[in-house]
Amino acid sequence: MESAATRLADIESRIAQACKIAGRKAEDVTLIAISKTHDGDAITPLLEAGQRVFGENRVQEAQGKWPQLRERFPDAELHLVGQLQSNKADDAVELFDAIHSLDRPSLVKALARAMDKAGKRVPLFVQVNIGAEDQKGGCPIGELPALLEQAREAELPLAGLMCVPPLGIEPAPFFALLDKLAADNGLEGRSMGMSGDFETAIMLGATHVRVGTALFGKRGG
Repeated sequence: MESAATRLADIESRIAQACKIAGRKAEDVTLIAISKTHDGDAITPLLEAGQRVFGENRVQEAQGKWPQLRERFPDAELHLVGQLQSNKADDAVELFDAIHSLDRPSLVKALARAMDKAGKRVPLFVQVNIGAEDQKGGCPIGELPALLEQAREAELPLAGLMCVPPLGIEPAPFFALLDKLAADNGLEGRSMGMSGDFETAIMLGATHVRVGTALFGKRGG
């Protein structure tokens, strides 16, 4: 079994190589270690190896393990990468350092209220339903300009766009489309690419890649 440090070094090396080919700086790409479903014992070795940015899918799951982990690693940064219910906005703003799943007007309002209440501004990525899939969350492409306008009117801090391409289809065209949508709307961040395709995403402009399996190994059971 490879150690967490070995797996992390391998992913960092692959990110650096992809950036070199793309003519980019490795430090311009943030590696988010997707720690959903993993407990503190599985996450700690990556923290000890130097990884500091992690992603969780559910507010409640993150609440159960990250306060204790942050006592030992106070500089750890936590990103919410899963769907967010409006009634969890307060908890999400309190716990997370970035949210990658803003996708509807009701959530704009809920997050604006939560940030005002907390006196805290959390960078937001708007999730785009890049493949127009009925079963997936995300803002439809045609509704993106209106949603961004609402978010800006609410003075929410917009960091960029996020997408999850359809499974089983070459992801490059979807990454290229997200890159264009971000550029067209004056946004810097592009949260795209996972364990199987993050190098392609980097070639096409990713600023944040979300890697789980390649860092933690396949889950048993």
